[in-house]
Amino acid sequence: MPKLLEVIASDPVMADVKLIAEAWDAAGLYQVGSFPSWGRWAEWNGKFRDEVRRFVKGDGGMASLLATRLSGSPDLYQTSGREPWHSINFLTSHDGFTLEDLVSYNDKHNWENGEANTDGHGDNLSWNCGEEGPSSKPEVVALRRRQVRNFMTLLLLSQGVPMIQGGDELGRTQRGNNNAYCLDNEVSWLDWTLGEKNADLLRFVSRLIRFRKAHPSLRRRTFFEDAGGGEDAAGDGDEAGDGDDAGGRPSGLAWHGTRLGKPDWGWESRSLAMHLLANDGDDDIYLIANAHWEPHVFELPPLPGGRSWRRFVDTGLEPPEDALEPGAESVLSAQPSYRVGPRSTVVLVGR
Repeated sequence: MPKLLEVIASDPVMADVKLIAEAWDAAGLYQVGSFPSWGRWAEWNGKFRDEVRRFVKGDGGMASLLATRLSGSPDLYQTSGREPWHSINFLTSHDGFTLEDLVSYNDKHNWENGEANTDGHGDNLSWNCGEEGPSSKPEVVALRRRQVRNFMTLLLLSQGVPMIQGGDELGRTQRGNNNAYCLDNEVSWLDWTLGEKNADLLRFVSRLIRFRKAHPSLRRRTFFEDAGGGEDAAGDGDEAGDGDDAGGRPSGLAWHGTRLGKPDWGWESRSLAMHLLANDGDDDIYLIANAHWEPHVFELPPLPGGRSWRRFVDTGLEPPEDALEPGAESVLSAQPSYRVGPRSTVVLVGR
């Protein structure tokens, strides 16, 4: 098989074709990050899927792993001579839960498949937000909507190529079925009327996509000088750099916690701030991910040249304030800090 992959990668007819591998198979072989690539093959990044799922649902010890995924997964692709765009970042795909079901079910519900619920993966890294399946409880519904927006924001602000399963932007559900390929009914169909029913979610995702397209710093072709999370990124495990590496070259990236320069990589940490520094004509971008069930106040870096922090996304706010129109973000009344609500994600832009 590797020889065949090499022939495909070097074939002149295929020179301008995007080559993407799903780097695992039914026999259990898992090659995410080690798939033979010859500098050509990109991969579905299963580690991105699993680790972002775990962070958003509130698992401990995930802050440094989230940092690595946000920065394009250099641990997987940099050593093999590949770049961030070789990482196909995704949260859901044709297999498994839809994004709506990921926040609505703890367990698979595949009874309609006729295999006594024995088919499909049993460990989905999902969380139902307090009630299994459809809920009429306002607090459960609100949390699920916020979690979906948290997922979408982290996906579309990560380095690499985002992949969105069709229907996730509309709030599509398969009623907890994570293996619905065998069903030709409303479980597996895409209900296009969801675009009207869930117009707020569609608007939110559309604005995230436009924001990503407007900011080249979110679509880097090369890795940051110091891109990973954990102790390698922070030096001593407590402080992140100021955006410069040891040679004085700008890395374009800095990690923070509630205090500037103090990311918390510990097991109990459930929050992280990422600062993409302004370069090549782009704005500063500040992402704050708070998966904790408590609010936190985050210090903000001062901006030079009379520029101000402006709010683009706050998933803790109600629509349409949860995502503003790119280019028309509102200036923060308080520039030194920002209060991030429980289980919320915030994106600020400095200009």
